[in-house]
Amino acid sequence: MRRYIQATAETFPVAGSFTISRGSRTEVHVVRCTIEQDGVRGTGECVPYQRYGETIEAVLADIMSVEQAIAAGLTRQDLQQAMKPGAARNAVDCALWDLEAKLSGKSVSSTLMSTKPVPIVTAFTISLGNAQTMATQAADNAQRPLLKIKTGTPDDETRLRAVRAAAPKARIIIDANEGWTDDNIEHHLKIARELDIALIEQPLPAGKDDILSRIERTVPICADESVHLTKDLASLRDRYDAINIKLDKTGGLTEALIMKKEAQRLGYTIMVGCMLGTSLGMAPALMLAQDTEFADLDGPLLLARDREPGLLYEGSMVHPPQPELWG
Repeated sequence: MRRYIQATAETFPVAGSFTISRGSRTEVHVVRCTIEQDGVRGTGECVPYQRYGETIEAVLADIMSVEQAIAAGLTRQDLQQAMKPGAARNAVDCALWDLEAKLSGKSVSSTLMSTKPVPIVTAFTISLGNAQTMATQAADNAQRPLLKIKTGTPDDETRLRAVRAAAPKARIIIDANEGWTDDNIEHHLKIARELDIALIEQPLPAGKDDILSRIERTVPICADESVHLTKDLASLRDRYDAINIKLDKTGGLTEALIMKKEAQRLGYTIMVGCMLGTSLGMAPALMLAQDTEFADLDGPLLLARDREPGLLYEGSMVHPPQPELWG
């Protein structure tokens, strides 16, 4: 048995533009990892994230740094020590999951679950803009059961009120992307409570969120940028009510499964989220999200072009991946 690994950078256009508090994007850059054995190929995708100091070039190099180990039969369990958590390990880990499934003829879902995976509801993201623009987007998607709105400005009240008025029946998640401050968070929490917001994601900068342990959290607060590793969970419990598990942070599905189990033990509400990527990046996360309260796996819906074949989305329902895509 000899395995071969390949890493490729790819670019996919965004449908229009995608804006958060840190800036706008019109395209998404991903890295696809392929591991081949006996003519069978397993694939995985990651999204290098500049916020965490990752670049396309560094991720490509990190993936290829385990070329010899992969050729010698490196397992997913060994991979956890061979590579650091992050995007590069995610691509390799998910490629190994896919390869194992295709070589064995046993799907990832059947390895992880006693029942077949089912379609789940994903949030649909409204990117940051002025209040009228965001309200228009919300009205266009008001029939969706779960919306996620990007905020993170000194004046989000106008945006929040406009979106809620445009989508009065939708369940709403706010994602401030570390954009709020100690001075305005209590005001925004009050408005969010009034508007029946379901969850607020990462309102304050990671490492500068102590105030969350001292104020009344009238709406559940979810950690995103603040949580990367399973060992982070216990120390965050006094500040956060929920966590957002992303495979590009944990470094793959293998570690994400461990984090999910520990988060459940500690009593966190769990969201399974994503970076802005293609169906290949969402597919493993769908396995993780089967029994969680929130899923935010709408990346392909925000792209002008996805992979073929991609995941099947019917409105806000996303179906489990077909073997031709992953798993």
